[in-house]
Amino acid sequence: MQLLVSPSTIDEAKRSISADIIDVKKPSEGSLGANFPWVIREIKTLSTKPLSAAVGDFDYKPGGASLAAYGAACAGADYIKIGLAFDGKEKARDVIGAVVKAVKDDFPEKYVVIAAYSDYQRMHSISPFEMAPIAAECGADIAMVDTGIKDRQSTFAFMNEETLRLFTETNKKIGLRTALAGAFKFEDIDALKRINPDIIGVRGMVCGGDRNATIQEDLIKIALAMIR
Repeated sequence: MQLLVSPSTIDEAKRSISADIIDVKKPSEGSLGANFPWVIREIKTLSTKPLSAAVGDFDYKPGGASLAAYGAACAGADYIKIGLAFDGKEKARDVIGAVVKAVKDDFPEKYVVIAAYSDYQRMHSISPFEMAPIAAECGADIAMVDTGIKDRQSTFAFMNEETLRLFTETNKKIGLRTALAGAFKFEDIDALKRINPDIIGVRGMVCGGDRNATIQEDLIKIALAMIR
């Protein structure tokens, strides 16, 4: 299980080098808010660690989503991550297919991460279980669960351990890796280890509990030690 940490600035990224994956986002623009391409490029120079970049919580806009994904890939992201903030399987197929094509046609070695939300019912968006098979069929690499509304409620408030384990196991059967995120706390790590996703994503945990605070390097090291 790898630890993905989401800095929002270059200074935070410098404190996140010990993480397995560095994930560039802009929390002020949403759960998967996109940062600037020049920030992605600069953070890419800091480490040889894999770099992830969120490109946004998207409505049904296949063109905009594909262009944003292509931009993140060009800026140097190894993992390109998009959230589906809308409902409907066919619409999801349109957006996922466009994003995969935009990235994989020119960058076949890069990974496409498709995120749905644990709180999809209050988001009125597609469920993770509906999203994942479509992501697999379209050639994406990783199915992710995150919270869409950031009000400090954890993914565990909406999907329990058994449900998340089923999600993870089902993804493995259809050729997807799994990433889980969403206001996790240190006390959630034991449950996450039992679920055993490929990646867990954190920000608030390593900011002292507030995702709008600043990442603390010592907390990343504590999280890594607990995961290992």
